[in-house]
Amino acid sequence: MLKRLAWLALCVCAPLSAAPHIDPQRLQQLANDPFWISLGHYETAKLGGWRSYVSDRKFFLAADGNEHPDHELAATVQALYAPASAGEQHAQCVYPSRTRWLKEQLKLSDLPTLDCAEFKQWFKDVSPDSTVMIFPAAYLNSPSSMFGHTLLRIDQKEAKSDKTSLLSYAINFGAYIEGSDNSILYAWKGLMGGYPGLFAMVPYQEKLSEYRSLENRDLWEYRLNLTQEETARMVEHVWELKQIKFDYFFFDENCSYRLLELLQVARPGLRLTEQFPLTAIPTDTVKAVKDAGLVESIVYRPSRERELLSRAEPLNPEEQQWVLKVSADQQQLQDPAFKSQPRDRQALIIDAAYRLERYRANGQERDPQRAQRSFELLRAINRNPAPELDIPQPGLPENGHESRTWQLGVGTRGDKAFGEYGLRMAYHDLNDNGESFPLGAQIEILQLKLRQYEGNDWQVQQLDLATIRSLTPRNELLQPLSWQVTGGLERVPGKHDDQTLVSHVNGGGGGTWQLADDVLGFALGTVRVEHNNDFAGFIAPAAGFNSGVLWKNPLGNFSLEAKGDYFTNGEVRRSLSLNQQWELSRNLGLRLSAQREFSHLATAENEVMLEMKWYHY
Repeated sequence: MLKRLAWLALCVCAPLSAAPHIDPQRLQQLANDPFWISLGHYETAKLGGWRSYVSDRKFFLAADGNEHPDHELAATVQALYAPASAGEQHAQCVYPSRTRWLKEQLKLSDLPTLDCAEFKQWFKDVSPDSTVMIFPAAYLNSPSSMFGHTLLRIDQKEAKSDKTSLLSYAINFGAYIEGSDNSILYAWKGLMGGYPGLFAMVPYQEKLSEYRSLENRDLWEYRLNLTQEETARMVEHVWELKQIKFDYFFFDENCSYRLLELLQVARPGLRLTEQFPLTAIPTDTVKAVKDAGLVESIVYRPSRERELLSRAEPLNPEEQQWVLKVSADQQQLQDPAFKSQPRDRQALIIDAAYRLERYRANGQERDPQRAQRSFELLRAINRNPAPELDIPQPGLPENGHESRTWQLGVGTRGDKAFGEYGLRMAYHDLNDNGESFPLGAQIEILQLKLRQYEGNDWQVQQLDLATIRSLTPRNELLQPLSWQVTGGLERVPGKHDDQTLVSHVNGGGGGTWQLADDVLGFALGTVRVEHNNDFAGFIAPAAGFNSGVLWKNPLGNFSLEAKGDYFTNGEVRRSLSLNQQWELSRNLGLRLSAQREFSHLATAENEVMLEMKWYHY
């Protein structure tokens, strides 16, 4: 705070004429310049004028600088002429990007001379030369990671030729979390803006370890064609944002949106953020950067989990059991039964065992016994190395369908025909077009469905706040938990053989298994809490199940699903449904749905619908 306010006290003591008189028209012109607007993170306010995305008052020199770029510019010019005795707290040291630009634009040759040693040393350590956008892909078993993430790696000049990118720094924007909120609370507070967001410049190796190892996420590296000057300009501005708080929301003002703002500082002619007035999903921002012609080349780096599963894929069940034995006890390498295996199969088993041991060590404190096991396995690998691991590159994340979906359907329920109209703000369900999405991933935010029955009878059919499903297959080596959570409004069978709109929250956990290539089977136990006007109590809890099969077929994605809810008040509700989507194009799908519902309160009912889905941003 002192750094941002020190100039005020100095200006009181300094003569007001320290700054030269500058034509007000010229100042106004500069205040509307795209670069100055980018430096202040301004956007056009809803009722006209400006507002800054920066929620931290100490970022601004003018009292109303968050809403008046011209006032902030004038205050900055005044602060640049404050006495040099302020040292590292002087505006020239705190705002190097503003200083350099204003000196160039206004030909300010008589500014006080300052060393700004802290900034210069920091800038020298970073040594910015080129920029790489990093996209850690979505990770199903973490609510905070299911959309993916973006950060910027700042490479030094020799990084490309010497392959020393691990020594680079990364610009990261993320939620600042104090304490240890669990995943569900983190997701909720992130949705509602419960965390402040901060920029940080961190060693890239730390972030690489975090995303590839701890969270088991594939990495995509998009080298950008920013010049050395543009990269340096962006890094300068990051210094100005140290410990400056922004609002943080998962779906708009998030990591990806903030990095787009930085790219506009690097190259002011870019118009990236205006493409995202409502939501900014990371994959959409990657597309925007690519469409702007900024991407020079792309590199794929698989996660440790993918490396482990790829190594274990050619192993039969008996060999996978040997992987578990060998990783736990290296004496098994001397077992006659193991030594009787062909030498090339032994090599695959040992390599998989080592990868499994390192995978299990992720995020754990150093264990001397585990370290010794890893060392023994490495020695065995050196004596009998496995072939180099060749992992096919999956589809590019940005090649998946767009994040927002319009839905138009026609169908029948019982003997009534209806039309259904829907809008989903984000993002993907189990049957959506599957290119670049893992089978078994679902995350939907703010989905509304309206129905129009014969006789112009309209009703809200569904309003989902959020639905997340993570169906990650289990195998001999890894045993991940599959889980789901959803909440909102939906229609259920009513006691008058109609449909009642109820509010609900439900979730569950269980397992998913790979039944064949591109076929998953899952079984989950569930719990549900429901408010239903047909029930005597205000809320009614229920226990139940949710099981089914997913099949990625030549036409698209097929699902067969059975659900049941057994309420404490005696109501039993079950359903059997199937869905098949035809992928007409990347952003157009046709889905056939059929469902039969059973309820103790109502007669069993059949429903069939044919639905067109249009994905766009």
